[in-house]
Amino acid sequence: MDDYLILARSVTYAQRMQKALSRVGIRNRIYRAPRDLADLGCAYVVQVEPQALGRALPVLNGAGLGPLRVYGRQGAAFRELSL
Repeated sequence: MDDYLILARSVTYAQRMQKALSRVGIRNRIYRAPRDLADLGCAYVVQVEPQALGRALPVLNGAGLGPLRVYGRQGAAFRELSL
């Protein structure tokens, strides 16, 4: 995978996720979710590198910020991961 996209339900939720990850040194960025992934209307994603996903999910769950869904991105293709 090129990177992983952690789906958040709003920009505020994504910003909280971003802060929690940044506090523990996990590089990330947020942006509007691609249309293919967002059936919720105004969803956002937090992008993390492949090697960071294993650390990121426990951090988010521990902070009460569990993701809606997680997608792997390979080029222009997305694949939902089962958690």
